[in-house]
Amino acid sequence: MAMHRTCDGVRRRDVLRVGALGGSALTLANYLGWARGESAAAAPAKAAIFVNLGGGPTHLDTFDLKPDAPAEFRGEFNPIATNVPGIQISEHLPKLAACADRYAILRGVSHTLAAHELGSSYVHTGNRPIASLQFPAFGSVVARELAAPAELPTYVAVPTSRHGAGYLGVRYAAFGTNATPKAGQPFTVRGVALDGTLTLAQVDRRQALLRDLDSTFAEMASDSQLVEGLDSFSQQARTIITSRQARQAFDVSKEDPKFAASFGATDFGQSCLLATRLVESGVRFITVQLGGWDTHADNFTKLKDKLLPTLDEGLAALFLGLEQKGLLDSTAVMVTGEFGRTPKINVRGGRDHYPRAMFMLMAGGGIKGGQVVGASDEKGAGPKAEGIKPDDVAATLYQCLGIDHRKEYNTSTGRPVMIVRDGQPIRQLLG
Repeated sequence: MAMHRTCDGVRRRDVLRVGALGGSALTLANYLGWARGESAAAAPAKAAIFVNLGGGPTHLDTFDLKPDAPAEFRGEFNPIATNVPGIQISEHLPKLAACADRYAILRGVSHTLAAHELGSSYVHTGNRPIASLQFPAFGSVVARELAAPAELPTYVAVPTSRHGAGYLGVRYAAFGTNATPKAGQPFTVRGVALDGTLTLAQVDRRQALLRDLDSTFAEMASDSQLVEGLDSFSQQARTIITSRQARQAFDVSKEDPKFAASFGATDFGQSCLLATRLVESGVRFITVQLGGWDTHADNFTKLKDKLLPTLDEGLAALFLGLEQKGLLDSTAVMVTGEFGRTPKINVRGGRDHYPRAMFMLMAGGGIKGGQVVGASDEKGAGPKAEGIKPDDVAATLYQCLGIDHRKEYNTSTGRPVMIVRDGQPIRQLLG
Protein backbone atom coordinates (compact mmCIF):
# COMPACT_ATOMS: atom_id res chain seq x y z
CA MET A 1 0.00 0.00 0.00
CA ALA A 2 1.30 3.45 -0.89
CA MET A 3 2.33 5.63 2.03
CA HIS A 4 1.07 9.19 2.23
CA ARG A 5 2.75 12.19 3.82
CA THR A 6 0.44 14.86 5.20
CA CYS A 7 1.15 18.56 5.15
CA ASP A 8 2.55 18.54 8.70
CA GLY A 9 5.14 15.92 7.77
CA VAL A 10 3.46 12.90 9.35
CA ARG A 11 3.69 9.83 7.17
CA ARG A 12 0.55 7.84 6.51
CA ARG A 13 2.21 4.81 7.92
CA ASP A 14 1.59 3.50 11.35
CA VAL A 15 4.07 3.20 14.15
CA LEU A 16 3.80 1.22 17.33
CA ARG A 17 3.93 3.73 20.13
CA VAL A 18 4.87 2.36 23.51
CA GLY A 19 3.47 4.80 26.04
CA ALA A 20 2.65 4.36 29.66
CA LEU A 21 2.33 0.63 30.20
CA GLY A 22 -0.05 -0.93 32.62
CA GLY A 23 -2.67 -3.47 33.40
CA SER A 24 -6.22 -3.15 34.55
CA ALA A 25 -8.11 -3.49 37.78
CA LEU A 26 -11.63 -4.38 38.76
CA THR A 27 -13.54 -1.33 40.00
CA LEU A 28 -16.85 -1.12 41.81
CA ALA A 29 -18.49 0.14 38.62
CA ASN A 30 -17.14 -2.86 36.70
CA TYR A 31 -18.33 -5.29 39.36
CA LEU A 32 -21.82 -3.81 39.47
CA GLY A 33 -22.03 -4.02 35.69
CA TRP A 34 -21.13 -7.69 35.78
CA ALA A 35 -23.59 -8.26 38.63
CA ARG A 36 -26.35 -6.80 36.43
CA GLY A 37 -25.43 -9.34 33.75
CA GLU A 38 -23.91 -6.83 31.33
CA SER A 39 -21.53 -8.73 29.07
CA ALA A 40 -20.22 -8.90 25.55
CA ALA A 41 -22.17 -12.12 25.07
CA ALA A 42 -25.39 -10.11 24.78
CA ALA A 43 -23.90 -7.50 22.45
CA PRO A 44 -25.16 -7.20 18.85
CA ALA A 45 -21.59 -6.91 17.51
CA LYS A 46 -19.06 -9.67 17.94
CA ALA A 47 -16.40 -7.85 15.91
CA ALA A 48 -15.65 -4.43 14.44
CA ILE A 49 -13.89 -2.94 11.42
CA PHE A 50 -12.39 0.56 11.62
CA VAL A 51 -11.85 2.25 8.26
CA ASN A 52 -9.32 5.06 8.60
CA LEU A 53 -9.44 7.78 5.93
CA GLY A 54 -6.07 9.29 6.71
CA GLY A 55 -5.50 12.95 5.88
CA GLY A 56 -8.99 14.26 6.59
CA PRO A 57 -11.61 13.86 3.83
CA THR A 58 -13.81 16.76 2.85
CA HIS A 59 -17.37 16.39 4.06
CA LEU A 60 -18.73 18.85 1.47
CA ASP A 61 -17.71 16.75 -1.54
CA THR A 62 -18.62 13.32 -0.15
CA PHE A 63 -21.50 12.81 2.30
CA ASP A 64 -22.60 16.36 3.17
CA LEU A 65 -22.98 18.32 -0.05
CA LYS A 66 -24.41 21.86 -0.05
CA PRO A 67 -25.83 22.37 -3.57
CA ASP A 68 -27.53 25.65 -2.60
CA ALA A 69 -24.44 27.28 -1.10
CA PRO A 70 -22.38 29.87 -3.04
CA ALA A 71 -20.03 28.38 -5.65
CA GLU A 72 -16.90 28.98 -3.57
CA PHE A 73 -18.36 26.70 -0.92
CA ARG A 74 -20.36 24.04 -2.78
CA GLY A 75 -17.57 23.00 -5.15
CA GLU A 76 -17.77 21.11 -8.44
CA PHE A 77 -19.72 17.99 -7.52
CA ASN A 78 -23.45 17.38 -7.60
CA PRO A 79 -25.50 15.30 -5.20
CA ILE A 80 -27.28 12.13 -6.31
CA ALA A 81 -30.14 10.26 -4.73
CA THR A 82 -29.42 7.13 -2.71
CA ASN A 83 -31.66 4.11 -2.26
CA VAL A 84 -33.02 5.81 0.86
CA PRO A 85 -35.58 8.53 0.01
CA GLY A 86 -34.39 11.99 1.01
CA ILE A 87 -30.71 11.09 1.46
CA GLN A 88 -28.20 12.36 -1.11
CA ILE A 89 -24.44 11.93 -1.40
CA SER A 90 -21.76 12.77 -3.98
CA GLU A 91 -22.24 11.79 -7.62
CA HIS A 92 -18.83 10.08 -7.45
CA LEU A 93 -20.09 7.55 -4.89
CA PRO A 94 -22.72 5.66 -6.92
CA LYS A 95 -22.11 2.24 -5.36
CA LEU A 96 -22.41 3.63 -1.85
CA ALA A 97 -25.55 5.49 -2.95
CA ALA A 98 -27.05 2.16 -4.00
CA CYS A 99 -26.53 0.62 -0.54
CA ALA A 100 -27.18 3.62 1.73
CA ASP A 101 -29.75 1.61 3.64
CA ARG A 102 -26.88 -0.45 5.09
CA TYR A 103 -25.12 2.43 6.86
CA ALA A 104 -25.80 5.62 8.79
CA ILE A 105 -24.28 8.99 7.92
CA LEU A 106 -23.19 11.23 10.77
CA ARG A 107 -23.09 14.91 9.83
CA GLY A 108 -22.03 17.82 11.99
CA VAL A 109 -19.40 15.79 13.83
CA SER A 110 -17.23 18.44 15.41
CA HIS A 111 -14.06 19.01 17.43
CA THR A 112 -11.28 21.61 17.63
CA LEU A 113 -8.03 19.76 16.80
CA ALA A 114 -6.82 20.81 13.37
CA ALA A 115 -3.45 18.99 13.41
CA HIS A 116 -3.31 15.54 11.81
CA GLU A 117 -1.70 13.72 14.72
CA LEU A 118 -3.94 15.22 17.41
CA GLY A 119 -7.15 14.86 15.41
CA SER A 120 -6.28 11.30 14.48
CA SER A 121 -5.54 10.40 18.10
CA TYR A 122 -8.93 11.79 19.11
CA VAL A 123 -11.00 9.83 16.59
CA HIS A 124 -8.98 6.60 17.04
CA THR A 125 -9.42 6.53 20.82
CA GLY A 126 -12.57 8.49 21.62
CA ASN A 127 -10.59 10.65 24.02
CA ARG A 128 -9.30 14.16 23.50
CA PRO A 129 -5.49 13.87 23.67
CA ILE A 130 -3.64 15.06 26.77
CA ALA A 131 0.10 15.35 27.26
CA SER A 132 0.28 13.19 30.37
CA LEU A 133 -1.35 10.03 29.01
CA GLN A 134 -1.55 7.99 25.82
CA PHE A 135 -5.00 6.52 25.36
CA PRO A 136 -5.39 3.11 23.72
CA ALA A 137 -6.83 2.72 20.23
CA PHE A 138 -10.23 1.06 19.91
CA GLY A 139 -8.68 -2.21 18.81
CA SER A 140 -6.43 -2.38 21.85
CA VAL A 141 -9.40 -2.03 24.20
CA VAL A 142 -11.21 -4.73 22.25
CA ALA A 143 -8.12 -6.95 22.50
CA ARG A 144 -8.16 -6.42 26.28
CA GLU A 145 -11.89 -7.14 26.61
CA LEU A 146 -12.76 -9.79 24.01
CA ALA A 147 -11.13 -13.10 23.17
CA ALA A 148 -10.36 -14.44 19.70
CA PRO A 149 -9.62 -18.04 18.68
CA ALA A 150 -6.30 -19.18 20.16
CA GLU A 151 -4.57 -19.38 16.78
CA LEU A 152 -5.61 -15.90 15.64
CA PRO A 153 -4.77 -12.39 16.84
CA THR A 154 -7.61 -10.44 18.42
CA TYR A 155 -6.64 -7.15 16.75
CA VAL A 156 -5.26 -6.95 13.20
CA ALA A 157 -4.17 -3.81 11.33
CA VAL A 158 -3.96 -3.85 7.54
CA PRO A 159 -1.22 -2.92 6.92
CA THR A 160 -0.39 -1.16 10.21
CA SER A 161 -2.06 0.83 12.97
CA ARG A 162 -1.58 4.54 13.42
CA HIS A 163 -2.15 4.41 17.17
CA GLY A 164 -0.80 2.02 19.74
CA ALA A 165 -2.10 0.46 22.93
CA GLY A 166 -1.19 3.46 25.08
CA TYR A 167 -1.37 2.82 28.80
CA LEU A 168 -2.67 -0.74 28.23
CA GLY A 169 0.78 -1.87 27.13
CA VAL A 170 2.28 -3.39 24.01
CA ARG A 171 0.65 -6.80 24.56
CA TYR A 172 -2.62 -5.24 23.34
CA ALA A 173 -1.14 -3.55 20.27
CA ALA A 174 -2.27 -4.44 16.77
CA PHE A 175 -0.86 -7.37 14.83
CA GLY A 176 0.19 -5.49 11.69
CA THR A 177 0.28 -7.31 8.37
CA ASN A 178 2.84 -4.74 7.09
CA ALA A 179 1.45 -5.26 3.59
CA THR A 180 -1.84 -5.37 1.74
CA PRO A 181 -3.18 -8.32 -0.22
CA LYS A 182 -2.97 -8.52 -3.99
CA ALA A 183 -5.98 -9.77 -5.90
CA GLY A 184 -5.94 -13.53 -6.43
CA GLN A 185 -2.52 -14.03 -4.84
CA PRO A 186 -1.53 -15.79 -1.60
CA PHE A 187 -0.93 -13.11 1.04
CA THR A 188 2.26 -12.44 3.01
CA VAL A 189 2.18 -11.42 6.67
CA ARG A 190 5.29 -9.96 8.34
CA GLY A 191 7.41 -11.34 5.53
CA VAL A 192 6.13 -14.87 6.09
CA ALA A 193 4.64 -16.52 3.02
CA LEU A 194 1.31 -18.15 3.69
CA ASP A 195 1.93 -20.83 1.10
CA GLY A 196 3.95 -22.93 3.57
CA THR A 197 7.43 -21.99 2.27
CA LEU A 198 8.69 -21.06 5.75
CA THR A 199 9.63 -24.21 7.62
CA LEU A 200 9.12 -24.87 11.30
CA ALA A 201 12.89 -25.24 11.70
CA GLN A 202 13.35 -21.70 10.39
CA VAL A 203 10.72 -20.47 12.81
CA ASP A 204 12.47 -22.21 15.71
CA ARG A 205 15.82 -20.63 14.79
CA ARG A 206 14.19 -17.21 14.83
CA GLN A 207 12.60 -18.05 18.18
CA ALA A 208 16.01 -18.94 19.62
CA LEU A 209 17.35 -15.57 18.54
CA LEU A 210 14.38 -13.86 20.14
CA ARG A 211 14.98 -15.73 23.39
CA ASP A 212 18.58 -14.52 23.42
CA LEU A 213 17.43 -10.96 22.89
CA ASP A 214 14.78 -11.33 25.56
CA SER A 215 17.43 -12.50 28.03
CA THR A 216 19.53 -9.44 27.28
CA PHE A 217 16.54 -7.16 27.76
CA ALA A 218 15.60 -8.97 30.96
CA GLU A 219 19.01 -8.20 32.49
CA MET A 220 18.42 -4.52 31.78
CA ALA A 221 14.82 -4.36 33.00
CA SER A 222 13.66 -7.56 34.63
CA ASP A 223 10.31 -6.12 35.63
CA SER A 224 9.56 -4.40 32.34
CA GLN A 225 6.09 -4.92 30.93
CA LEU A 226 7.53 -4.00 27.55
CA VAL A 227 9.66 -7.16 27.52
CA GLU A 228 6.66 -9.22 28.64
CA GLY A 229 4.54 -7.70 25.89
CA LEU A 230 7.17 -8.33 23.23
CA ASP A 231 7.47 -11.92 24.41
CA SER A 232 3.73 -12.43 24.01
CA PHE A 233 4.03 -10.95 20.52
CA SER A 234 6.74 -13.44 19.56
CA GLN A 235 4.69 -16.34 20.88
CA GLN A 236 1.66 -15.14 18.94
CA ALA A 237 3.72 -14.74 15.77
CA ARG A 238 4.94 -18.35 16.06
CA THR A 239 1.41 -19.61 16.60
CA ILE A 240 0.16 -17.77 13.54
CA ILE A 241 3.05 -18.87 11.36
CA THR A 242 2.55 -22.52 12.23
CA SER A 243 -1.26 -22.51 12.24
CA ARG A 244 -3.18 -23.73 9.22
CA GLN A 245 -6.25 -21.89 10.52
CA ALA A 246 -4.38 -18.58 10.59
CA ARG A 247 -2.88 -19.08 7.14
CA GLN A 248 -6.34 -19.80 5.75
CA ALA A 249 -7.82 -16.72 7.48
CA PHE A 250 -5.28 -14.33 5.95
CA ASP A 251 -5.25 -15.84 2.46
CA VAL A 252 -7.67 -13.84 0.31
CA SER A 253 -6.86 -16.01 -2.71
CA LYS A 254 -9.09 -18.68 -1.10
CA GLU A 255 -12.18 -16.51 -1.60
CA ASP A 256 -14.68 -17.35 -4.32
CA PRO A 257 -13.60 -15.25 -7.34
CA LYS A 258 -17.18 -14.06 -7.88
CA PHE A 259 -17.36 -12.79 -4.30
CA ALA A 260 -13.89 -11.21 -4.45
CA ALA A 261 -14.52 -9.45 -7.78
CA SER A 262 -16.71 -6.71 -6.28
CA PHE A 263 -13.82 -5.55 -4.06
CA GLY A 264 -11.69 -4.66 -7.07
CA ALA A 265 -7.91 -4.79 -7.29
CA THR A 266 -6.91 -1.70 -5.27
CA ASP A 267 -5.00 -2.01 -2.01
CA PHE A 268 -8.00 -0.63 -0.16
CA GLY A 269 -10.48 -2.98 -1.79
CA GLN A 270 -8.31 -5.99 -1.09
CA SER A 271 -7.84 -4.83 2.51
CA CYS A 272 -11.62 -4.71 2.87
CA LEU A 273 -11.84 -8.22 1.43
CA LEU A 274 -9.27 -9.42 3.95
CA ALA A 275 -11.24 -7.72 6.74
CA THR A 276 -14.37 -9.71 5.88
CA ARG A 277 -12.34 -12.92 5.85
CA LEU A 278 -10.74 -12.16 9.22
CA VAL A 279 -14.09 -11.38 10.83
CA GLU A 280 -15.45 -14.64 9.46
CA SER A 281 -12.51 -16.48 11.04
CA GLY A 282 -13.03 -14.94 14.48
CA VAL A 283 -10.74 -11.89 14.61
CA ARG A 284 -12.42 -9.29 16.80
CA PHE A 285 -11.09 -5.97 15.46
CA ILE A 286 -9.59 -5.01 12.11
CA THR A 287 -8.28 -1.63 10.99
CA VAL A 288 -7.93 -0.84 7.27
CA GLN A 289 -6.48 2.29 5.70
CA LEU A 290 -7.22 4.59 2.78
CA GLY A 291 -4.91 7.60 2.90
CA GLY A 292 -4.32 10.59 0.66
CA TRP A 293 -7.20 12.85 1.75
CA ASP A 294 -4.98 15.83 2.63
CA THR A 295 -6.19 17.80 -0.38
CA HIS A 296 -4.89 21.34 0.14
CA ALA A 297 -4.59 21.66 -3.65
CA ASP A 298 -6.39 20.19 -6.65
CA ASN A 299 -9.06 18.74 -4.38
CA PHE A 300 -11.66 17.92 -7.01
CA THR A 301 -9.37 16.16 -9.48
CA LYS A 302 -7.84 14.00 -6.74
CA LEU A 303 -11.27 13.09 -5.45
CA LYS A 304 -13.01 12.24 -8.70
CA ASP A 305 -10.06 10.51 -10.40
CA LYS A 306 -8.85 8.33 -7.55
CA LEU A 307 -10.00 8.75 -3.96
CA LEU A 308 -13.77 8.60 -4.35
CA PRO A 309 -13.87 5.72 -6.87
CA THR A 310 -11.52 3.71 -4.63
CA LEU A 311 -13.59 4.41 -1.52
CA ASP A 312 -16.86 3.77 -3.36
CA GLU A 313 -15.81 0.38 -4.69
CA GLY A 314 -14.11 -0.95 -1.58
CA LEU A 315 -16.48 0.32 1.09
CA ALA A 316 -19.67 -0.68 -0.75
CA ALA A 317 -18.17 -4.14 -1.27
CA LEU A 318 -17.33 -4.30 2.43
CA PHE A 319 -20.91 -3.57 3.50
CA LEU A 320 -22.46 -5.91 0.94
CA GLY A 321 -19.82 -8.60 1.41
CA LEU A 322 -20.38 -8.71 5.16
CA GLU A 323 -24.11 -8.94 4.50
CA GLN A 324 -23.64 -11.74 1.97
CA LYS A 325 -21.58 -13.72 4.51
CA GLY A 326 -24.26 -13.15 7.15
CA LEU A 327 -21.86 -11.01 9.20
CA LEU A 328 -23.16 -7.44 8.88
CA ASP A 329 -25.58 -7.71 11.80
CA SER A 330 -22.76 -8.92 14.06
CA THR A 331 -19.98 -6.63 12.81
CA ALA A 332 -19.84 -2.92 13.66
CA VAL A 333 -18.17 -0.74 11.03
CA MET A 334 -16.86 2.77 11.68
CA VAL A 335 -15.50 5.01 8.91
CA THR A 336 -13.75 8.31 9.65
CA GLY A 337 -10.89 10.66 8.96
CA GLU A 338 -9.31 12.93 11.56
CA PHE A 339 -11.31 16.02 10.56
CA GLY A 340 -13.21 17.62 7.67
CA ARG A 341 -12.00 20.32 5.32
CA THR A 342 -12.73 24.01 4.96
CA PRO A 343 -16.10 24.98 3.47
CA LYS A 344 -14.51 27.71 1.36
CA ILE A 345 -12.27 26.54 -1.48
CA ASN A 346 -8.75 28.02 -1.34
CA VAL A 347 -6.81 29.67 -4.20
CA ARG A 348 -5.14 26.34 -5.10
CA GLY A 349 -8.45 24.65 -5.71
CA GLY A 350 -8.18 22.75 -2.46
CA ARG A 351 -9.69 22.66 0.98
CA ASP A 352 -7.73 23.00 4.22
CA HIS A 353 -7.96 21.39 7.66
CA TYR A 354 -11.31 21.92 9.35
CA PRO A 355 -12.31 20.03 12.49
CA ARG A 356 -15.45 22.09 13.19
CA ALA A 357 -17.47 19.99 10.73
CA MET A 358 -16.84 16.49 9.40
CA PHE A 359 -18.66 13.26 8.58
CA MET A 360 -18.44 9.74 9.90
CA LEU A 361 -20.21 6.55 8.81
CA MET A 362 -21.38 3.68 10.99
CA ALA A 363 -22.94 0.38 10.02
CA GLY A 364 -23.79 -3.13 11.18
CA GLY A 365 -23.60 -4.61 14.66
CA GLY A 366 -26.56 -2.86 16.24
CA ILE A 367 -26.38 0.32 14.12
CA LYS A 368 -29.59 1.40 12.39
CA GLY A 369 -28.72 2.07 8.75
CA GLY A 370 -30.52 4.18 6.16
CA GLN A 371 -30.48 7.40 8.16
CA VAL A 372 -28.66 10.68 8.66
CA VAL A 373 -27.83 11.62 12.23
CA GLY A 374 -26.90 15.25 12.94
CA ALA A 375 -26.54 18.11 10.48
CA SER A 376 -24.19 20.90 9.50
CA ASP A 377 -25.28 24.44 8.67
CA GLU A 378 -26.07 25.77 5.18
CA LYS A 379 -22.38 26.18 4.25
CA GLY A 380 -21.01 23.15 6.08
CA ALA A 381 -19.13 25.47 8.41
CA GLY A 382 -20.26 23.88 11.67
CA PRO A 383 -23.02 21.87 13.30
CA LYS A 384 -26.52 23.15 12.63
CA ALA A 385 -27.44 22.58 16.26
CA GLU A 386 -25.48 20.62 18.82
CA GLY A 387 -22.51 18.86 17.27
CA ILE A 388 -21.65 15.18 17.58
CA LYS A 389 -18.42 14.57 19.49
CA PRO A 390 -15.92 11.83 18.64
CA ASP A 391 -16.33 10.74 22.27
CA ASP A 392 -20.01 9.96 21.64
CA VAL A 393 -19.24 7.95 18.53
CA ALA A 394 -16.65 5.96 20.49
CA ALA A 395 -19.13 5.25 23.28
CA THR A 396 -21.60 4.06 20.65
CA LEU A 397 -19.06 1.70 19.09
CA TYR A 398 -18.19 0.21 22.46
CA GLN A 399 -21.85 -0.27 23.33
CA CYS A 400 -22.36 -2.21 20.11
CA LEU A 401 -19.52 -4.50 21.20
CA GLY A 402 -20.88 -4.95 24.71
CA ILE A 403 -18.02 -2.99 26.29
CA ASP A 404 -18.95 -0.47 28.98
CA HIS A 405 -17.21 2.74 27.93
CA ARG A 406 -17.30 3.88 31.58
CA LYS A 407 -15.17 0.96 32.71
CA GLU A 408 -11.95 1.98 34.42
CA TYR A 409 -8.45 0.64 33.92
CA ASN A 410 -5.40 1.39 36.05
CA THR A 411 -2.22 2.65 34.43
CA SER A 412 1.18 1.33 35.55
CA THR A 413 1.29 4.14 38.12
CA GLY A 414 -2.12 3.20 39.54
CA ARG A 415 -4.02 6.04 37.90
CA PRO A 416 -7.65 5.08 37.20
CA VAL A 417 -8.80 6.00 33.69
CA MET A 418 -12.17 5.45 32.02
CA ILE A 419 -12.15 3.84 28.57
CA VAL A 420 -14.01 6.91 27.25
CA ARG A 421 -13.90 9.83 29.66
CA ASP A 422 -16.47 12.12 28.09
CA GLY A 423 -19.05 10.51 25.83
CA GLN A 424 -22.47 8.91 25.69
CA PRO A 425 -23.90 6.44 23.15
CA ILE A 426 -25.90 8.08 20.36
CA ARG A 427 -29.34 6.56 20.86
CA GLN A 428 -30.61 7.46 17.39
CA LEU A 429 -27.91 5.23 15.87
CA LEU A 430 -28.78 2.15 17.87
CA GLY A 431 -31.33 -0.09 16.21
